[in-house]
Amino acid sequence: MHVIDWIILLAVLLGIIVFGVYKSRASKNLEGYFLSNRNLPWFLVLMSIMGTQASAVTYLSGPGQSYSDGMRFVQYYFGLPLAMIVISYVFVPVYNKLKVITAYEFLEKRFDFKTRTLTSLLFLISRGLSTGVSIYAPSIILSSIMGWNIYLTNLIMGGLLIIYTMSGGARAVAYTQSLQMVIVFVSLFLVGYIIVHLLPQGISFSRAVEEAREAGKMNVFTTGFESGSFNWKDKYNLWSGIIGGFFLALSYFGTDHSQVGRYLTAKSVKESRKGLLMNGLVKIPMQFFILLLGALIFVFYQHYKAPVFFDESRAALAESTSVGPQMKQVRSAYQSASSEGNTAQMDLLRNEYRSLLKKALPGDDGNDNNYIFLRFVKDHLPVGLVGLLFAVIFLAAWGSISAALNALAACTMVDFHKRYFVKNEDESKEYKASKWYTLGWGIFCILVAMFANNIGNSLIEAVNILGSIFYGVILGIFLVAFGVKWISGRAVFWAGCIAQLLVILIYWADVISFLWLNVIGTVLVLSIAAIFQLFYSKPFRRI
Repeated sequence: MHVIDWIILLAVLLGIIVFGVYKSRASKNLEGYFLSNRNLPWFLVLMSIMGTQASAVTYLSGPGQSYSDGMRFVQYYFGLPLAMIVISYVFVPVYNKLKVITAYEFLEKRFDFKTRTLTSLLFLISRGLSTGVSIYAPSIILSSIMGWNIYLTNLIMGGLLIIYTMSGGARAVAYTQSLQMVIVFVSLFLVGYIIVHLLPQGISFSRAVEEAREAGKMNVFTTGFESGSFNWKDKYNLWSGIIGGFFLALSYFGTDHSQVGRYLTAKSVKESRKGLLMNGLVKIPMQFFILLLGALIFVFYQHYKAPVFFDESRAALAESTSVGPQMKQVRSAYQSASSEGNTAQMDLLRNEYRSLLKKALPGDDGNDNNYIFLRFVKDHLPVGLVGLLFAVIFLAAWGSISAALNALAACTMVDFHKRYFVKNEDESKEYKASKWYTLGWGIFCILVAMFANNIGNSLIEAVNILGSIFYGVILGIFLVAFGVKWISGRAVFWAGCIAQLLVILIYWADVISFLWLNVIGTVLVLSIAAIFQLFYSKPFRRI
């Protein structure tokens, strides 16, 4: 990377850190550290919500997802706007009325401490694992740029994120995310313009989109029906996106404290609603554009030589093994086929190269989707913009991971520490303990990142799968709490335990697309809890 890129990268990152520290001045208590004393306007809430959900995984893996599988992933978000409406008018008023620090405090008021503990624990497991994967995403960049070992890179990246998060709290997270999102939007539009500009003369943007459509990459709408019947294992289609995506978004934004904690910082119900509803309006166009970048990069590589394998470091490592001579022969044949424009032969040789790489590196899945966008940036963007784009991915990582660590620490502190261990502690000690919990979760997420190297799915898909395994059950518990007043805590607790085990078994059986797990988990909790309640006569609790 050019020295100018390094200067821009370091300047942007240092500027964000200084800005975050400057804006992190808040009361040194739980309300200040976790919720910025509930005084943020709607546009900061919006930016914080978007910054939390749009991690480095989104920008690093999203274009690779559409490069390989087309635009159909955007359907995953089709249920989100409706979920924003439900959350704004059902969930937000209750959270605001009760003045909770975490969403799970509400469950003890409605049910009992066991249900609160179970749901908070499910959140901690799912969010802790997902955050570990999110730490791995920016580590890919450092590893690729510096040629560092990925495990060392995870350690360095995770350590920086821990320091960044511990220093600020929710206020720093919100203000830095707002600045980060502005930089992200400007940078991505620049990349889109440059991709089209680099295409051969005579190929306009509209022609590039047409070529992507002809190659099957503009598959924005798919029904999931094949040969007259619905394919339940099809990951992304209109029905899984609208129905499964609605349940997933309802759980993520309504019950996952990494998001709930963002709009609890608002100074009123009205400001929370504005932030959520605006997120519902802008998220689909934003994700569409990110995926469109991948489709445009695909078109670019139809006119210029694409690498046989996009991850240079893994390819070099594999070629240094005993299988190396065979891989080099395939690489040479691939380059010849590329010069001749023989795309069919190129596809065969690329698959052969992947097979040899898996043989050379036992345990490697041969998937390089997560490196497609990164490789394009490194090879084809002008000096200066490379550093800015790498900074964007780091900023996205810092924004989402810092919010997640803040939420993990909040739930550990409020739902476990204060509930079970030290109930009456002075504010300064609670504040210090919260920072220690942030450190603890940061270390846990680094350990998870160490095992993320061989994830078979694209990173963006892996994160969503992890969420879908747990979110349906969590949402089911909350829906019972909000809308089914005759079901007691004992019934919903055991329903949650059984439903979670069943969802894990269904996922392992691989009989249905992961988005439907959100619907299944929710329905299981509602139905099992209703059945159990028929056998319980103990009076239930109301708010």
